[in-house]
Amino acid sequence: MRPILRRAMLALALALALPVMPAMAADKMTVLLDWFVNPDHAPLVVAKEGGFFARHDLDVELIAPADASAPPRLVAAGQADIAVTYQPDLMLQVKEGLPLVRIGTLVETPLNCLIVLKDGPIKTLADLKGKKVGYSVASLQDAYIGAILGSAGLTAKDVEMVNVNFNLTTALMSGQVDAVIDGYRNFELTQLALEGKTGIAFFPEEHGVPPYDELIYVTRKDLATDPRMARFIASVEEATIFLTNHPEEGLALFLKAHPDLDDKLNRTAYADTLPRFAKRPAALDPGRYDRFAAFLKDKGLLVTIPPVESYAIAPR
Repeated sequence: MRPILRRAMLALALALALPVMPAMAADKMTVLLDWFVNPDHAPLVVAKEGGFFARHDLDVELIAPADASAPPRLVAAGQADIAVTYQPDLMLQVKEGLPLVRIGTLVETPLNCLIVLKDGPIKTLADLKGKKVGYSVASLQDAYIGAILGSAGLTAKDVEMVNVNFNLTTALMSGQVDAVIDGYRNFELTQLALEGKTGIAFFPEEHGVPPYDELIYVTRKDLATDPRMARFIASVEEATIFLTNHPEEGLALFLKAHPDLDDKLNRTAYADTLPRFAKRPAALDPGRYDRFAAFLKDKGLLVTIPPVESYAIAPR
């Protein structure tokens, strides 16, 4: 018998003699989104649908919340592993004592902006004096509007703030308000255009508000060193690079998972959001976080500036 054949038969015999071991099950993770599924979540959806999570032995469930304010609190309470939330909100949640820590970035630039109609009465920020500004949820809009108006020599007392809930574009188009804050530059501006109205955006980071990460990933502090976290961030990084290199294929994966979002609004939002996804989601800029914390302290929303390492890490 030839040596090669003899070795092959021996290997086969050994293989048949060994017990069959079941494949290792992927580690399960639950991720709570900040809102209903939309193009902001494309890296997560593509990481799941494109097999990037599976390559890192993760079985990830993405859940849209019934209450947009609930995900960080549910994670803090141990009812999920990761939440998608907002950098500014995290700082306030930490102030409240929630045991949360940032482990990565999803959208690395602000999306929030102040929007007016191009054919409306507001041409410059100074024109807002004596006007009405709509907002959706009471949170940070007073700090934002104060800074934005301050860049034009006005104060928050120079405008009337109106809670229009989530009817931002409707309130603006109907004339209920003259401007809206909390509108997203990658959604509301397109919504207005689809309604035949052209909007103009004033960007907070160009008018007194320090740049910040719009969407981040947070987990409980006792999970910060869980090996799954580093694998999760590696997965979304790979998915984001795939989206960057193959935007059409990425969009196809996203819409295959959520065919109800296949319309002009979401396709445009996808294209507008694509350059804003964090290509290095684990990367952390402590100075940037400190500057935004100082802004919140100056606006009376924080008492002290917490050490960055107490609420933000880069998982290893």
